[in-house]
Amino acid sequence: MLQQETTRKYTREYGKVSCHIFVELAITAIREYIINGKVVSPPEDLLSEMQVKNGVFVSLKKGGMLRGCIGTYIPTRDNIAEEIIYNAISAATRDPRFRPVEREELDKIDYSVDVLGEHERISGIVDLDPKRYGVIVRNGMRRGLLLPDIDGIDSADEQISIAREKAGILPGEPVEIFRFEAKRYR
Repeated sequence: MLQQETTRKYTREYGKVSCHIFVELAITAIREYIINGKVVSPPEDLLSEMQVKNGVFVSLKKGGMLRGCIGTYIPTRDNIAEEIIYNAISAATRDPRFRPVEREELDKIDYSVDVLGEHERISGIVDLDPKRYGVIVRNGMRRGLLLPDIDGIDSADEQISIAREKAGILPGEPVEIFRFEAKRYR
């Protein structure tokens, strides 16, 4: 019963769609930045879940296709609220794979926020499950990350291959592999 009350407490209505408060903050940050050119401040009365430091990814999809995704696997801000605000703006305006989101698109985008757990080094792909774990591959200063439970990614081999490609690490080059769990909010 307590879990249901907590979930209800942190769910807000945003327009016509019900979303988690983390997602509401991401939407507010993106809208304010795109419409008014301003960076919002975190809410003054931060919930305890927003006061901690965690890596956060903000993903945008339009018509089921990725439209932007930026995040941090190691926190760079004072709390999750700040991490969400800055990563949301970056996902909408600075993802090098896409042109910046335009005002007319805002109501056509599906938003999600992933809060990352601690990452741990693993010995190989046998320790991965792409539905449960995200992956980080590293070779020197080059790093690539792929979130868990991505549509169309069904094997650890695919997961590592995509993370290598994102980092610019060639197939034969050695990598350190890390895994992490994430909680996805919509």
